[in-house]
Amino acid sequence: MRRYPKPERISHRGAHQTLPENSIPAFLRAIELGADAIELDVHATGDGVVIVHHDPAVTASGVATSRLVDLSASELSRFPLAHGVEIPTLEAVLNAIGDRAKVYIEIKALDIEPLVVRCIRESPAACAVHAFDHRVVKTVKALFPAVRTGVLEVARHIDPVASLLAAGAEDLWQEASFIDEELIARAHAVNAKVIAWTSDDVDQWETLSGMGVDGICTNRIAELVTWSL
Repeated sequence: MRRYPKPERISHRGAHQTLPENSIPAFLRAIELGADAIELDVHATGDGVVIVHHDPAVTASGVATSRLVDLSASELSRFPLAHGVEIPTLEAVLNAIGDRAKVYIEIKALDIEPLVVRCIRESPAACAVHAFDHRVVKTVKALFPAVRTGVLEVARHIDPVASLLAAGAEDLWQEASFIDEELIARAHAVNAKVIAWTSDDVDQWETLSGMGVDGICTNRIAELVTWSL
């Protein structure tokens, strides 16, 4: 049986089993645990600052209260993720990570592509961009052809690789249960990578690795690292 290299170990929103997700402490902890890469989400504030946060609104006492686009960056201090842990800017995250891990940036909001590209250009970190909205991916590629991009897929399209090529992307982020050898072979034939998301099951890691998947994005980064040793 053919042996493939171990997949890239990607921490989904950082080590958030013990620390706030999408926070600098969670990202740094994931790297300490052995993550090769970090996957995070971005929006932007009303004054044009790119913020690392999954949802379009911030919460207080567990209730969504204000949309990020209606806030300034200085107002985010009113919405800490935990005691002493604030919602970070993308700039601060990239500076904190530096060259210790790759950073996969999922753009969640429309029309913030130039802001994200500017952060990447000014950063020391190795970055790639992906999105469910493939128009966003195509726009990022037009703004910054050198950056690696990826398309997110939930279901299995008739031709997922065609969607990837149409967006000018190099990474196919496919929901893990829809990945098979045929999909990986077709992606590899056009020099693209297949990244499985979000996989937290050891048996699935074994299956995906055996098929030659290039990366696994997981909520269980410590366990994935241990499994891959």
